[in-house]
Amino acid sequence: MLRRRRPRRIERRRLGALLLRTALLGCAVFLLTSVAAVVGLRWFDPPTSAFILQHRVSGLLSGEARPWAYQEWVSWQAISPHVRIAVVAAEDQRFPMHSGFDVEAIRTAIKERQTKGRMRGASTISQQVAKNLFLWPGRSWVRKGLEAYFTVLIELFWPKRRTLEVYLNVAQFGEKTFGVGAASTRFFGKPASRLTAREASLLAAVLPNPVRMQVRAPSPYVRERAAWIRQQARQLGPDYLQAL
Repeated sequence: MLRRRRPRRIERRRLGALLLRTALLGCAVFLLTSVAAVVGLRWFDPPTSAFILQHRVSGLLSGEARPWAYQEWVSWQAISPHVRIAVVAAEDQRFPMHSGFDVEAIRTAIKERQTKGRMRGASTISQQVAKNLFLWPGRSWVRKGLEAYFTVLIELFWPKRRTLEVYLNVAQFGEKTFGVGAASTRFFGKPASRLTAREASLLAAVLPNPVRMQVRAPSPYVRERAAWIRQQARQLGPDYLQAL
């Protein structure tokens, strides 16, 4: 009986070693490709994002007549300063100072969860770029872990200006509308460089839910939020992002 069991034990050990080597190789490939992708996107504009691709695939599977998403890349210089400061005022006011994670906002969110029973958003612009570019919607621990990983890479290899530039070009501002270039053309009939403070605040106001909230026909809540964003942008000042 002992002689018969030994070959099985040896086979199990070999199989375990093979699985371990395969897992280590897979991890190494993932690390190398993810780092290379993030480093490359510091200089090369992403032609699309994971969220846009998912939107297009979902449209195709549902049989939509026009399953594509509108996107038009615009450079940092071609984006109105009103848009830059409005988005930072709305989404991540400590963006120039943190290293990818806003610890103070996370503490506030946890405290609010404990006292009011609801969890407010605490994602930074860097985290949202990581999620939009590389990942999928959801709240699983695996996705959150990957989001943190890509956020660290973005903070390591990109300057803050590049992070904000990419965010403004991949964020969703309306149904099938991604990026400030497409949003500016579609909703205001002008290039992103000519957006006013009011128009920029409306775009920033719908970012939490760009499908339910409308730029063209803003609800009282969106108008109120846009007014608050303009006030916050004035308090931050026109030079707040100058050092990026």
